[in-house]
Amino acid sequence: MRGSRRERWTEADVPGQRGRTAVITGANTGLGFETARVLAACGARVVLACRDPDRARQAARRIDRDPSCPLPPEVIRLDLASLASVREAAGQIGSAHDAIGLLINNAGVMMTPYRRTADGFELQLGVNHLGHFALTALLLPRMLGVPGSRIVTVASNGHKLGRIDFEDLQSERRYRPVAAYYQSKLANLMFSYELQRRLAAAGAATEALAAHPGKARTDLTRHLPAWMRTGDLVIKEPFGNRAAIGALATLRAATDPAARGGEYYGPAGPGEFRGHPRLVTPAGRARDTGAQQRLWRESERLTGVSYPV
Repeated sequence: MRGSRRERWTEADVPGQRGRTAVITGANTGLGFETARVLAACGARVVLACRDPDRARQAARRIDRDPSCPLPPEVIRLDLASLASVREAAGQIGSAHDAIGLLINNAGVMMTPYRRTADGFELQLGVNHLGHFALTALLLPRMLGVPGSRIVTVASNGHKLGRIDFEDLQSERRYRPVAAYYQSKLANLMFSYELQRRLAAAGAATEALAAHPGKARTDLTRHLPAWMRTGDLVIKEPFGNRAAIGALATLRAATDPAARGGEYYGPAGPGEFRGHPRLVTPAGRARDTGAQQRLWRESERLTGVSYPV
C-alpha cells in the first residue's frame, strides 16, 4: 500500500532508495540516526552531516553493521552554529555528489541557556533555522535537476506556541529559552512553506515538506533544567514515541510517493504526541505569507546566501 493515505504508515512502506543520495543533519543520534538507518537499509547513499565527527563515525559503523545496508554511510563535519562550517560542509558534499535526492534538515537544539553562534546569532534560531536555511541554499543547485528530490525540514508541534519577533529576532532585549525554541520551530515551518512556493513557481523538480515527531524520546531535552526534564519524562514515557516511531513522520515526508510539496506530517495520535504519521495541520501563523517572506528576506540578509529560485 505504498503511496496510500492510510494512517498506520511504517518503515515497511519506505520504497527502495537505491541510487539516491540523502544528506541528513544531526544523524548521529535520535531521530536523525533512525532516519539515516532506514534510508541506508533501503539502499540510499547516506551522508551523516554532524557537528561531532567521532560520534558520527560511530553511528555510521552501527548502520553499516546492518546486512541490509548496501553502502557504508559517509560522514561530513557540519556545525550549524558556524556559517563558515556550513559553507565548508556544503562544498565537500557538493564536490562528492553531483545529484542529491534528499536533504533532511533534522539537527537542532532545544531551550538552551543564552548563547550566540560564531556569527552572533541567538543559538536556537541560528542552529535550528539560519544554519539550515544557509545549508539548503548551498546544496539546492545539486537538487534542482533531480526528479523527485525533496527537502524535509523537521519542525515541532511546539511551533503552535511560537511567535516570530521581528523586532527582537535574536532575543537581545529579553531571552526566554522556551519562547526562543518555539520561535525557531515556527521559523522552520515558515521556511519550508516559502521554499515550496518558490520551487513551484520556478517549475522545479524539487519539493519542500515538513514533519514533526510528536513527543519523541531523544536527548534533545538535555539542556532543560532537571525539574523540566523530569516533567518531560513523565509525559514522554507513557505517551511519547520512541525515536524509531518519531522518525517515521520525516521518513514519510521524504519517501512516500503520495506526499506532495507543502505538506506537513506528524503523529496521528491525540494531541499529535504519538503514533504513526499522517498529514497534520499547522498553526495559522505558519501560513502567514507576508511573515514568511519577511523572514526569508531577513534570513538571506543575516546568512549572506541567495537562492537559485
